[in-house]
Amino acid sequence: MIPEANEPMPVARGMSDGGIAPAAKIWFAIEGDKGNAETGAIGMRALSSILTLASGRRAKWLVLLFWVVVAALVAPFASKLTAVEKNDAASFLPGSAESTKVNELLQQFPAGQTVSAVVVYYRESGLTPADSAKATADREAFIAAKLPRALPPTPVTPAQDGKGILYIVPFQSGPESDQLANAVKGLRKITGEGDNGLNIKVTGQAGFVVDSIGIFSNINTRLLLTTVLIVTVLLLLTYRSPFLWLFPLISVGLVSQVTQGVVYGAAKNGIITVNGQSTGILTVLIFGAGTDYALLLIARYREELRRHEDRHEAMAFALRQGGPAILASGATVTISLLCLLVAELNSTRGLGPVSAIGIVLTLAAMLTLLPALLVIVGRGVFWPFIPRFGSPPQEESGLWAHVGAWIARRPRTVWIGTTVALAIMALGLFTLNTNLSQNDSFRGSVDSVAGQKLLAKSFPSGSSAPAIVIVQPAANVDAARNAIANSPDVAAVTPVDRAGDYGRFSVTLKADPASGDAFDAIDQLRAQVRTAAGPGARVGGTSAVNLDVKRASLHDRKIILPLVLFIVLVILGLLLRAIIAPILLMLTVIVSLAASLGVSALVFDHLYHFGGEDASLPLFAFIFLVALGIDYNIFLMARVREESEHLGTRRGMLKGLAVTGGVITSAGVVLAATFAVLATLPLVALTEIGFVVAFGVLLDTLIVRSILVPALTLDVGARMWWPSALANAERDRHTADAEERVRVG
Repeated sequence: MIPEANEPMPVARGMSDGGIAPAAKIWFAIEGDKGNAETGAIGMRALSSILTLASGRRAKWLVLLFWVVVAALVAPFASKLTAVEKNDAASFLPGSAESTKVNELLQQFPAGQTVSAVVVYYRESGLTPADSAKATADREAFIAAKLPRALPPTPVTPAQDGKGILYIVPFQSGPESDQLANAVKGLRKITGEGDNGLNIKVTGQAGFVVDSIGIFSNINTRLLLTTVLIVTVLLLLTYRSPFLWLFPLISVGLVSQVTQGVVYGAAKNGIITVNGQSTGILTVLIFGAGTDYALLLIARYREELRRHEDRHEAMAFALRQGGPAILASGATVTISLLCLLVAELNSTRGLGPVSAIGIVLTLAAMLTLLPALLVIVGRGVFWPFIPRFGSPPQEESGLWAHVGAWIARRPRTVWIGTTVALAIMALGLFTLNTNLSQNDSFRGSVDSVAGQKLLAKSFPSGSSAPAIVIVQPAANVDAARNAIANSPDVAAVTPVDRAGDYGRFSVTLKADPASGDAFDAIDQLRAQVRTAAGPGARVGGTSAVNLDVKRASLHDRKIILPLVLFIVLVILGLLLRAIIAPILLMLTVIVSLAASLGVSALVFDHLYHFGGEDASLPLFAFIFLVALGIDYNIFLMARVREESEHLGTRRGMLKGLAVTGGVITSAGVVLAATFAVLATLPLVALTEIGFVVAFGVLLDTLIVRSILVPALTLDVGARMWWPSALANAERDRHTADAEERVRVG
């Protein structure tokens, strides 16, 4: 049993102004004529009714029943989410990409679109007759096995140096990724890994795809368990209660399963594209953001329990006063994520709605399910530190009150010094290299990468993933082939294959298919075949896909970054009813983002020794750090705005920092810790996202929100709220005070 404090009957206290807190007024108070004022009052009351739903004596049970029913109906589908993931690079591209069009045109040929595995046998001292015999026997055994989607392999081909031998096994491409995985696993089981100096590896596009699928299939469970453990420990340390930590965790865990069930349904019906990266990010985003919202709500609830005798009334006030800031935060993150819908890359575009669904459902649960659970169990859930009615608040005299007093002595010196330090950290941006290759995308050793390295010792590196040229009309295909046959980038060209009005052939490049040299070679091939065969000549294949993915990432970055900045700026303006404050807050977040990326680039290069940064990293870092980073400014400045209406900007800033500093810091640490889980995973791209976001959130929480923003606000003063009435009212009050001092003196 949870210890329960005595609770008298409800006492209506502080219910002036219709029970609407100043924080709600930030959303709906409209300066102007009487009609607008009345509209604002109606809006405030509507918001109040929605926010306080879960605090009702009967409604709390209905809210709980609703979530139990939803979880029972939807959560069972969460375990099926992995089955609808698409983790091959080709599925990331839009239909307008040239490599995508090549994949579509391959359906005109008998074999259709294929994905190939390359089996490599290598002995440093030179292959023996027994080695060659094993390769031949393995090939025959593979044919006899009749694995799903397998096509006849190419003949066994020895290398000129006598150290290597290979054959290529094409598989029909299709949506059944588990069939491809089983086929490649069967091939690896047949060949083994070699012994006594003979190395055998399965690489090629099929090898890379299956290795990625294998990693992602193990990520979700590991990620969930690690995240739950970290959140549990941090909640226990934050609340120091054997009971309280359970309720945020239960709420977040339930909404995580519901969200994954909803996302599965959307992906299954082709509404969105889901990959292992987006589902991994979804898990940490729900746990991180959900725990943040829970911390903020519980902190305000505990504050109100000291002011109100009845817990239902205390929760109602906590939701009225803290809810609008949480809603603003959730809206900012959701709308920022939905900006990804304008991306060209399917993987990026899919991450937007996937994560937005997670945030919306998390927001709903934290403002309904969690409050309902808390009022059901009573204030004793805080035991042994139960907030008694009438007990004095502790936040206003704690650590953050002293930090605020220190900043207030020399605010201009503080914000200038902090900005210079962040600018120095941002210098690392000059080392940012977004050319991470496929070979460098795994942490640790995988067969596909090891096989590519073996292949490159004896064969042209491009042998594992030839480029594909398709020409229409077929009459022009020989001209295209002749134009590139003697190109310095080309190692070999296959004979022409015709089907109706289409002709095709494959090109083996000398360069590693995942390298920048291969990308340059693809550009050259595209130019050469178009010159020779006209606009109906197209170049695709693995290197072309990777090149098109990189270019689409650059395009998405140019479009989405300014769009998100504009939207977040508008939301801040509406929330704070000001122009100066939103602009300054956005500038602080941008400086924080630059510093985070700069430090991260140095860490990836000198500590992790990665081969570069993933092309999607700057965009994802921007989305999460701007959207999530601005959250803490929203939580702080909404409270400062509320307090400034009564105390003035200076005292309002100091009190706002004092009462929110602890909980916002706890929220930032939790969010950083959950994203840091990604940094432990065996994929470089997820490690980079996890590190950047975790470091950036900590930087934003401990430096930007705690020092830079308060210092700027104290230096700028009431002008922060320009052109709202608050700026004018405070200026008028200061003028009146000065005149009174002169008159009395």
